Amino acid sequence: MITIKILSYKSPQRYAVRQTLKVAQKELQKTLPGLEIHVEELKTLGEMEQYTPVVILPSLVVNGKLVCVGRFPKKDEVIGWLREAVKANGTQISGNIFKP
Repeated sequence: MITIKILSYKSPQRYAVRQTLKVAQKELQKTLPGLEIHVEELKTLGEMEQYTPVVILPSLVVNGKLVCVGRFPKKDEVIGWLREAVKANGTQISGNIFKP
């Protein structure tokens, strides 16, 4: 499972990033049907500052790693970060099947 944290004060910003994540996940599930993603939204200053001092614009954390700071990520970027997270988790991909 991949854990993603969306960091932003503003609900519309979190919504926009979440929509990008949904599109990226849907596209990846064509080749990785077992892909599970848990999305958490961090809204308070204390929570966000654990990862970055940039709190006005959205940031994104994938499996504890800050991958996007102070901007809206593009779908292709998110797909790349998710693929990296799958590899880092030690899950090997063979065709459309996850093999631990």
